[in-house]
Amino acid sequence: MTWAESLLWVITPYVTLVILVGGLIWRYRYDKFGWTTRSSQLYESPLLRVASPLFHYSLLFVIVGHVTGLLIPVRWTDAIGVSNDAYHTNALVWGGLAGLATLVALGLLIYRRRTNGPVFLATTTNDKTMYVVLAAAILAGVLTTIAGFVPSEVSYRTTVAPWFRGIFVLRPDAEAMSHASSLYKVHTLIGMALFVLFPFSRLVHALSAPLGYLFRPYIVYRSRSR
Repeated sequence: MTWAESLLWVITPYVTLVILVGGLIWRYRYDKFGWTTRSSQLYESPLLRVASPLFHYSLLFVIVGHVTGLLIPVRWTDAIGVSNDAYHTNALVWGGLAGLATLVALGLLIYRRRTNGPVFLATTTNDKTMYVVLAAAILAGVLTTIAGFVPSEVSYRTTVAPWFRGIFVLRPDAEAMSHASSLYKVHTLIGMALFVLFPFSRLVHALSAPLGYLFRPYIVYRSRSR
């Protein structure tokens, strides 16, 4: 492992976390009214009704897959009788399908934004940058999944996962990460770039949930009497 790789996999994650947390605090304090998706549904609705749910649900599946894959050690799945091969196959199949669905949905959203005049005019430079980084992250993830079908002695569960878990205990395993494939390294770097961009883009709306909507009183509509 070179000193550059050691610097990359030890320092960069914490720089990313500082920017992510600091950016979220800044955005919440000084740009509360900008904490929104800036919906373009009024400009075009039919394609959005298909692409948006597909994107959000498939992306949620992808996120859950990433969290379980990175946080669950091999010894835990071995303890409950799930072999590494079975775990790997399920992760590749379901993760691959979710990744492809997310990529297709994002393609539809970009097509809609590019071909619909009012929607395109409402697209900022920040939005374009976000779409490029997001598309690169999803595409890199799909490519790593496809590459995972080729048998290899090196797995993300013994390289990327130990490094990722080590970040939270202030001991990122740069040595393990250095043995990961180039695709996994590129995917990880793009992912960190996406986290850096997250607080300053429309992606920040993912941290908002209309919980008050579930408990608010009913709105009563009455017709105006003549």
